[in-house]
Amino acid sequence: MSVEMRQSLLFFLVFWPVFGAFAAWIADMVSDKLRDNAVTAVVAVEFAVMVGMLVGFFRDGTVVFGSMNGFGGWGLNLELDGFRAVYGTVAALMWLGTGLFSREYFSSHYKSLGRYNFFYLFTLGATMGVFLGADLFTVFIFFEIMSFTSYTWVVHDETPEAMRAGQTYLAVAIFGGMAMLMGLAILYTTAGTLTFSELYAAVSEVPEKGKVWAAGLLILTGFGAKAGMFPLHIWLPKAHPVAPAPASALLSGILTKSGIFGVIAVTVNVFRHDPAWGKLLLILGAVTMFGGALLALFSVNFKRTLACSSMSQIGFILVGVGLLAVLGEENMLAARGTVLHMMNHSLFKLLLFMVSGVIYMNTHKLNLNELKGWGRGKPLLMALYLSGALGIGGIPLFSGYISKTLLHEGIVEYAALTAEAGGAAGWITVLEWVFLLTGGMTLGYMAKLFTVLFIDRPQKVKLTAKEKKRLEKGIRKRYMSRLSAVTLSVVALIIPVFGILPGLTMNKLADLTVSFFGSEPAGEIAYFSLTNLKGAAISILIGAVVYLAVMRLLARKTANGEREYLDCWPAWLDLEDGVYRPMLGKVLLPVLGAVCGFCDGLADGCIGVMNRVFFREKSEDYWMEKGLTAEKLRRRLRIRQEQILTSSLSFGLLLCAAGLVATLLYLLYWR
Repeated sequence: MSVEMRQSLLFFLVFWPVFGAFAAWIADMVSDKLRDNAVTAVVAVEFAVMVGMLVGFFRDGTVVFGSMNGFGGWGLNLELDGFRAVYGTVAALMWLGTGLFSREYFSSHYKSLGRYNFFYLFTLGATMGVFLGADLFTVFIFFEIMSFTSYTWVVHDETPEAMRAGQTYLAVAIFGGMAMLMGLAILYTTAGTLTFSELYAAVSEVPEKGKVWAAGLLILTGFGAKAGMFPLHIWLPKAHPVAPAPASALLSGILTKSGIFGVIAVTVNVFRHDPAWGKLLLILGAVTMFGGALLALFSVNFKRTLACSSMSQIGFILVGVGLLAVLGEENMLAARGTVLHMMNHSLFKLLLFMVSGVIYMNTHKLNLNELKGWGRGKPLLMALYLSGALGIGGIPLFSGYISKTLLHEGIVEYAALTAEAGGAAGWITVLEWVFLLTGGMTLGYMAKLFTVLFIDRPQKVKLTAKEKKRLEKGIRKRYMSRLSAVTLSVVALIIPVFGILPGLTMNKLADLTVSFFGSEPAGEIAYFSLTNLKGAAISILIGAVVYLAVMRLLARKTANGEREYLDCWPAWLDLEDGVYRPMLGKVLLPVLGAVCGFCDGLADGCIGVMNRVFFREKSEDYWMEKGLTAEKLRRRLRIRQEQILTSSLSFGLLLCAAGLVATLLYLLYWR
């Protein structure tokens, strides 16, 4: 594939799914089968083109750039390097896998599938725009489109729980988007560019680093909100349980990575080798990592557990991004661990959420107490689950072990370099143990889900007459189609293959990506040395202790001897209901309402005074005494209503003028 053809295909990757969304919407009006075939064709073509782009870069290493001049005064600029080629392929694989699985998942009781598939494909195009963006303006445009189109996934079922989760998702997205926009404005006025390839040199020449930090914190807020970073993680545990399983796989596996992509881009291009920025990310990553695992331990909902797990794994990745900054030129291991754990987590959650989809489309239940023993007698389902669970737990011979080993080695290397420089390395040791402890907690909650599905005794349920006849004839209902089984099996097979043959698979992919991080390709890494296996063994031991000592405490024996899993997480620790919503309802809204009410009264008062001074308005009794007829009185009242409308418009103009003044003051101050 020539370079010229690859340049033209950059925009094809972004806009082909958008055109496909309209085609699928039209096909939905004809038949369900035509719609499903159209969606499958769109995602299959997208995947094939993306693989071709990856192969092309692998062969010649040529960075491809494309531009659409004039859009928004800036233009849309796309770029394909090794990192974008790898992660664009991962994104296309995620959409292909969920698209094939959705054919069966949505075939039973779901409605509004035309709407779902329209936004499903539209979001694919926006997500590709994020990962292929060559500057922060292009990334921001597609990032905001992606946020609003994916909102429809969360509220698809239109239940009260789904609508409330959608409110949370949208509120976090809007808050993050506004913060990011302000950050981009400050960064552009300070550095004079938003192009990734120019940012580092431009920022290095800025004398006032405070402005750069203000911009960076605002941009981090926007990207961190989408990534699920603490304390903006609140949408994750709420959105995933109510969204359809294929949508949950994409929300967790790829949309959170769009936020991580932004954090990485800012770190390596704006705060490259900045230890203060790196320490901030290490702290946020550690809290996110541990907090997500703790929430997952307490959860009694299958998909909520996976959602909290996503928050925790995002914390692992943020720790890797923080190491990129604090290690400086020695960040090779951290860079590889970060990108590989991003990729691994996408595969893990693609597989695990589709497993949850298999469970839900058969049982329509997600509560662990109602799923006990459902996986018994289903060896394929057990193998699929174990591939994802052992991978995310960092068990040797599975891909998660490789990426977590690299991240752990990055922490150890940072501690050693700090000690050599005479600095205090005690807090880094604490970070290392939080890392290992969280790895053990991951194994603990994944073991809990395994026990519920495949070990606990199933509840006794009454069979329908049709089910009894099936059992009498020895006919067993197929719990997933052959297409779904093949799709899940392919994804599940990738995880151990990557883990067993890292030199032929994961190392090759990592070597393509490290230039984006400002790092260099690595030589041979002894993944299975005794030192690295020791770290995995510690996490496995912690996981066994967590499961046996803690998880058993979160379950109780019922009167009939069965185990019941308890939701012991205190309600007052819910940040959304305990902090954010009360703060909004009891503090911000009353204060803003009082300010707006004062402005409203002031404007109305001024207008009333002007009416009396210039128009000498009289009372109705006065005009009745003057012999005013009823018709003329009605006409005068109508004129008065128009005056009230004028006062409302005047108030709007007053607020607009205040906004313009604030904007001008801001521009004058920062310039």
